This record gives sequence, structure tokens and C-alpha cells, in this order.
Amino acid sequence: MSKTKPHHYIIVIIITVSFLGFMRWRAIQQNPVLVDGSANSHIQSDERHFKNLRQLTFSGENAEAYFSSDSRKLIFQAHDGEGLCDQIYIMDIINGEYEMVSTGDGVTTCAYFQYPNNDKILYASTHHASKSCPPPPDYSRGYVWKLHEGYDIFSTNLNGSSLEQLTHENGYDAEATVAEDGSRIVYTSISSGDLEVWTMNLDGSDKRMLTNKLGYDGGPFFSHAGNKIVWRSYYPETVKEITDYKKLIAESMIRPMNLQIRIMNADGSGKKQITYNEGANFAPFFFPNDERIIFCSNMADPNGRNFDLWAVNTDGTNLERITSFDGFDGFPMFSPNGKYFVFASNRNQAKTGDTNIFIAEWVD
Repeated sequence: MSKTKPHHYIIVIIITVSFLGFMRWRAIQQNPVLVDGSANSHIQSDERHFKNLRQLTFSGENAEAYFSSDSRKLIFQAHDGEGLCDQIYIMDIINGEYEMVSTGDGVTTCAYFQYPNNDKILYASTHHASKSCPPPPDYSRGYVWKLHEGYDIFSTNLNGSSLEQLTHENGYDAEATVAEDGSRIVYTSISSGDLEVWTMNLDGSDKRMLTNKLGYDGGPFFSHAGNKIVWRSYYPETVKEITDYKKLIAESMIRPMNLQIRIMNADGSGKKQITYNEGANFAPFFFPNDERIIFCSNMADPNGRNFDLWAVNTDGTNLERITSFDGFDGFPMFSPNGKYFVFASNRNQAKTGDTNIFIAEWVD
């Protein structure tokens, strides 16, 4: 009877370990996001579209979390503590670990992965204009957003290296997102003298203005097919509204009051309004089939701060309330594979004012 040589066992062990490692890699690729249901107790009884809710951040102000094209990472803005400015972070959704990828100077906003390769990111920052954290706006004028004149859009590697400035115009340039095929960037700019939606190539060339009506056009996103753009808008109509709007713009501020959701073709044609209410509607994003829009609104309480997520068909019909938490739910996004859903919420706050990021399986 022959004996098996020791090195045969070694070969078998190596092959077995390699196979198990390959199978684990395949499992991670097939199930890139773990939604373990650990936060299911924070799903409201009528929030029927959420399953296996998981909380990803636990303190501070965390918002605008957007998926990488492989659905394995999130990029978001955050700060923890008073007097601090938002910086940009990338999170590995599998293990929950994240790291800052912006410079740490100035204030940043509106980060996005450069689809489809995920080898670069975009974000807006004031660091090149000033390393200091700018002061908050003057709220004696009411609730206003500050349009920091130093904001420009930058592209970097995933670790924050090789920083490249894409916009050089005077004034506010921010709110950039990318088409899924990587063909164009859509963003908001005041370079024309008013806040308009623009597109440009990934290297910052070929800038095209798509809107031209007096008022705020911003927060744009491409449809998954890339042939449509959805955005938020406010167009002053009365003399008082126009005067107030122009005065605030001259001081680099905007009053986010009666924002409405609109859709247009990717070349700027075919503009149409799809929400008609007295609230502030913003942060729109296309459903995976491009036939519906999910967005944030206080339409149920136009004079209050209770913002929920709502959905509507692209023709403005079939309005549906998605969340009912008494507080803020906003900045929704579906994962590119259509299985998962991420949003920011005040639910389960460690302290008053906290906004955290949650992820769930989406149930139709």
C-alpha cells in the first residue's frame, strides 16, 4: 500500500483555501452590501418599502451619501461638533469603516463617484479660496442657504490625491453628479449671474448651460439611461419675490422656500414641472426603471421642519409618501444594482441635531 507524500497534502490544502477564498470573494461580489436589520426598530409601521434597515453613522451631521457604481462604497459629507465644516468621506459598506478624502480645509459639499470606473471622485470645496471654515449665514434674514463664493468643483483620486480643479469661474460652482456611463457631469453654477444647471465633460471642458430662467436651478441628477435630468427649482413671480431673490443672490445667499421638482432632457430641452405644492421639494433621484422620482419634501407641513421622502411618476401622477418619521428624512439614492436604498435621517439621534446615514433593502 503506497503512502501519500506530505507535499500532496500541502497542495490539497492550498487548493482548498484558494477555492474557499474565491467563493468568499464571489459571495462579496454578489452581495456587496450587508443590511443586517439591526435598525429595524426604527422603521415606522407604515414604511413598507424598507427591509433590513441598518444605521451606518451614529453621531454628528452626515448627509448626501451616494453609492459607487459597484454598490460597495458610499461617499458622503459630515462633521461632528459645533463650529466645524463638512468634509468628504468614503465608507466601505461591508465593514463600516470610512476615511476622510477631502483636504480638511475650508468647507466641502456634494461629493460623487466618477462613474463607471470609481477611480476618481468629485466634490465642491472652498479650500483653495480659504483654509478657514466660513461662518454660518445670517439667520436674522430668515432661513437661508449660503452660496460660498469660493466653491469650485474638484476631481481627485479615491485617496484624495491628484487634486484637479474643474471649474474656475467666479462665484458658486457645486452640486455636481455624474452620468452612469461617465459621459458628462451635471452641476449648479452662478457663473452666468444666476443659479443655473450646467453640464461639462469629466475634465471640465465643454461647459453648457441648460437652464436660463430667473431663479434657483440646482441639485441635478441624470437618469440611469442618461437621457434625462431631474432637478430642484424656485422661480420668483411677484415683484416682492423677485426683489428678495435678487437681493439675496447679490449677497451670495438663497432662501430655500417653494422649491419644485422638474425634469428635462439631457440637452436642456423638454422642461416640465412634476411637483405642485406649497412645500420645499429637493434631493430628487430616479427610480431604477427611470419611471418614478423619489425626493424630499415638507409638503405635509409646509411651515415646519418635518421632511419626508415622497415618490411620484415622471409625469407628476401617483404621488406616494415613503417615510413618516417625525423629523428629517432626505437625500435618497437607489444603489446602481437597484437592490438597496440609502438616505439621511434624524431618527435614532444620539443628541438633538444629529443626522445619520441609513441603508435598507428596497421592497417594491
